[in-house]
Amino acid sequence: MHCPCPLTRNHEVNPCANCPVRHWTICHALPNDELAILESFKTGDRVCEADQEIYSQGDDLDELYTVVEGWIYLAKLLEDGRRQISQIALPGDFIGYQANLVRPMDHSAHTLTPVRLCVFPRDKFLDFIREHPELSLRLTWMIANYGELGRDRLLSVGRQTAVERVAHFLLELYYRVRLRDPEPLGSSIKMPLTQEHIGDALGLTSVHVNRMLRELRERKLVQVVDQTLTIIDPDGLADVAGFDEDMMDRLLDGGEGFECRSQRIE
Repeated sequence: MHCPCPLTRNHEVNPCANCPVRHWTICHALPNDELAILESFKTGDRVCEADQEIYSQGDDLDELYTVVEGWIYLAKLLEDGRRQISQIALPGDFIGYQANLVRPMDHSAHTLTPVRLCVFPRDKFLDFIREHPELSLRLTWMIANYGELGRDRLLSVGRQTAVERVAHFLLELYYRVRLRDPEPLGSSIKMPLTQEHIGDALGLTSVHVNRMLRELRERKLVQVVDQTLTIIDPDGLADVAGFDEDMMDRLLDGGEGFECRSQRIE
């Protein structure tokens, strides 16, 4: 099964050397003089519209993707249609990969905004990274990083209060977006999530999310207006969220030798 978004096979349109998020991708492991290896392996690029399914839970997928532009949510569905959003995928993230690549997908991927994807053939991927072990190391770091962020989210959902959960979720997104954008963004980011999306990520109803956002706004910590998130008081929000130094190190870590970079966003 292919993603329904149109595929562009001309690699000159978006060469790997010009990738705006290469530092965050699996491809970062390859030096510039070896990018031709990657160019010959990748299938092409897919461009998707907002509110489009890239793949569905249960699909036999034959592609893997690096997100180059846009926002995507990954989710699992229950039989009655209830949804748990497990990850918000941003530029640089690797999606479609799971423990068993020959089994149907155990989750779905849905676009929140227009998206551009770098496409890799699924059936040849393991052979490719065996031939290039530096990619295996990079992939190991990425999976470990996703796992740590996932455990933090599980702790938040399982043990934090509703307002703490929402504060943690918003602050994590804020820093992840800022780290991936080369332009200064100040205290605001575009956040194309509805209150229903936030609720499905945190185990809350949209009504409850609305109340928590209002509480954070009244405490002069955040404001969400017209799909724009503004962090008014980062330190105050971090205190509410229980957002510690270790969490920040994981967000700042670009995977260089598995060591965290020391700089902070001011």
